[in-house]
Amino acid sequence: MPFDAILGQPSAVGTLTQSLRSGRVHHALRFEGPDGVGKEMAAMAFAQALVCTGADPLGCGTCSACHRAVTFGEGTPSVPVHPDVILVERGLYPPESIGRRTPEAQDISVDQIRTVVLEHASFPPHEGKARVFIVRRAEELSISAANSLLKTLEEPGQGTHFILLVSRPARLLPTIQSRTLRVRFAPLPDAIVMQLLQQRGVEPQRAREVAALAAGSASAALALIDAEASRERDTFVETALEAMSKPDMVAALQLAETRSRDKRELRGHLEALATRFASRSRQAALDDDARALADSARYQIVLQAMRELERNASPALLIETMLMRLRAEET
Repeated sequence: MPFDAILGQPSAVGTLTQSLRSGRVHHALRFEGPDGVGKEMAAMAFAQALVCTGADPLGCGTCSACHRAVTFGEGTPSVPVHPDVILVERGLYPPESIGRRTPEAQDISVDQIRTVVLEHASFPPHEGKARVFIVRRAEELSISAANSLLKTLEEPGQGTHFILLVSRPARLLPTIQSRTLRVRFAPLPDAIVMQLLQQRGVEPQRAREVAALAAGSASAALALIDAEASRERDTFVETALEAMSKPDMVAALQLAETRSRDKRELRGHLEALATRFASRSRQAALDDDARALADSARYQIVLQAMRELERNASPALLIETMLMRLRAEET
C-alpha cells in the first residue's frame, strides 16, 4: 500500500510522509474527511511503514512485515494477518469473541475496546517494531468506549500508535479530539473520481455524470454505479415521490415499515432523494418555474432527515416524519 497510490490528497500524504522520514510520529492521529477519499488507504500505508523491518522509513513494501500488514485473512473477522496491525470497527468481531451476547448494532462497544485494545495496548508489540490500532468510523465509539480509551490514547505504551478514521468529527467526543492530532483529507477532485471509475471500465460520459453526483467520494461513486444498489435507491426515490402525492398516508407508512434498518444504506437512499429534489429545483429555476422553491424546501427536509439519522433516530419514524413534511410541501 504505497503512499503514491493515494490520489488527490497531497497535503495529508505530505504530512504523514514527512513525519515518518523525520522519525517524529505522533502516537495518536485523527484522519478527518468524507468517506471514500483515501483515509483508510493512508492508514494502512502508515501502519505498513511503522511495522516495516526494512530500511525505508515509508515502508519498503517487500519485507514480510510490509506484506502481512496489508494482507487480510480469510474468514470472520477479516483483519490484517500482521499481529501488530489491529482493526477496530462496529460489528467487526463476533459478539462472543469480545464478551457480548448481542452484536454491536449502534456503536463500537466498550466490550470491543476492552478486549481488542486495552488488553493488548499495555504490552510491547509482538514483533518489536510497532503496534498500530486503526479505528474505522471512530465517531461510532459509544460514550463508555470513548471514555475507556482516553488514558491509553494520552499515554500509550512504547511503540503503540492509534489512527482514528472520522467522517463526521462533530460526533466525536471533544476529549478524544483533544488527545489526537488531526490530519485533514479533502473531497477528491471530480477528475480523479472519473479516473477511478474509468479504470473499472465505466465509459467516460457515464463516469463524468457519476463523478458530478459523488461529492468527491470514490466509495459514493462506486455505489452509484452498482446496479443492484442503484435499483434499490431508485425504487426508494420513486416510492417516496409517489407516497407524497397519495391522498392518505398508507403508502408513506408502508415505505417506513419496509425500508432497511441499516443506517449506511438508508443514508444512501436519502442522499439519492435529496439529489433528485436538488436536480428538480435547479431545472425549475432555469425554466423560471415556481416549483423551484418548493423542491428547494423538500431538499432541506431530506437533509434534516439525514441529520436526524446521524443522531440515531428510529429509521421507520424518521421516514414517516420526513414524508409527512414532504406531503405538506406538496399541498
